Amino acid sequence: MQFTINKSDIRNILSKVQGLTGRRTNLAITEAILIKTAESGITMIATDLETGFEGTYPAVVESEGRIAINAKKLYEIVRDFPTDDIRINEVENRWIKIGNQSIEYHIVGMDPDDFPDTPHIEDVEFFGIDSAAMKRMIEKTVIISGAPDDKRPHINGIYFERILADDKKTVRMVSTDGSRLATADYVYGNDVELPAGPGILIPKKGLNEVSKFLSANGTVQAGFKDNHFIIKKETETIIIRLLEGDFPRYADIIAKSGGHTVKIDRHLFLMTLRRMSILSSENYKGVIFNFSDNKLVVTATNPDIGESKEEMAVEFAGEEIKVAFNPKYFIEMLGVIEDENAVLNIVDDRRPCLIEGENDKSYLGVIMPMRI
Repeated sequence: MQFTINKSDIRNILSKVQGLTGRRTNLAITEAILIKTAESGITMIATDLETGFEGTYPAVVESEGRIAINAKKLYEIVRDFPTDDIRINEVENRWIKIGNQSIEYHIVGMDPDDFPDTPHIEDVEFFGIDSAAMKRMIEKTVIISGAPDDKRPHINGIYFERILADDKKTVRMVSTDGSRLATADYVYGNDVELPAGPGILIPKKGLNEVSKFLSANGTVQAGFKDNHFIIKKETETIIIRLLEGDFPRYADIIAKSGGHTVKIDRHLFLMTLRRMSILSSENYKGVIFNFSDNKLVVTATNPDIGESKEEMAVEFAGEEIKVAFNPKYFIEMLGVIEDENAVLNIVDDRRPCLIEGENDKSYLGVIMPMRI
């Protein structure tokens, strides 16, 4: 096998697949990227056995074949290669020569026959979704992660569903770790046909890989079939094996049931909580929120370090509420809200606090209080 390729055509792709090829599996071959040649170019395939990537790129092909080469080493060679054109040639006994007249590498390859088969799923009912919007949805929900050793599917996955109401059609992602929950919506126009289907659980680590390939413009095609979620671009496809399990019923949790609506400057609130979290530790994570007439006092106490208190103006009227929260949860959610003002919906010290932007209602966060 022998071909020449421009490094700008594959450098960024090789960088993006490092999350797949760098993930430890029970097969050493998954550290490699499989490259197949055809008349018009090359196809690159990477997998961690749960998420698979396949992309096709232009190249000048002199002879066809297949090679499997360590993805990290190939990326490092391509990234720092001194010229644009790179010649890759399989010589003998799986040795691969990479270079040109001025620089040359000899890298030992792996047996391409050992590379795991990637699923080829046909007759998928795809639907389009804005690429940038989907990237934001993933970023706003994957921030909620459970303990690394937590094996529960609904903690490790994001619930993906299509909501077909009479007045609008929505794609929604929902994530939880048991102490908080977030939803991110993408709403379609009434003229768009969105196919019906059940909700699915997509691994968070797989969606993390998807987000790397989503650009700031254009549309991608999404679909699922045969226990797989598929994202297609023009020349690239990502297939993720779904998780098996049920996602908790969350409709009642995100419903606003009275309580107080508190408008607050998002940036000032974020900076206050960052300062208050300075004194937090593994044993003392919570801070006290004290809402009273147009005022919020945040207090942090850690017997091992000390205490701090900060006051800020908010729009609040009614009976005083004193409640404890983990400030880290608010900091993460405020970080993905794009409006200048955030709006809290808080009932009392026992029920969850809801947080969203003042104008953009496509994202909603829910945080459970802590015991004081």
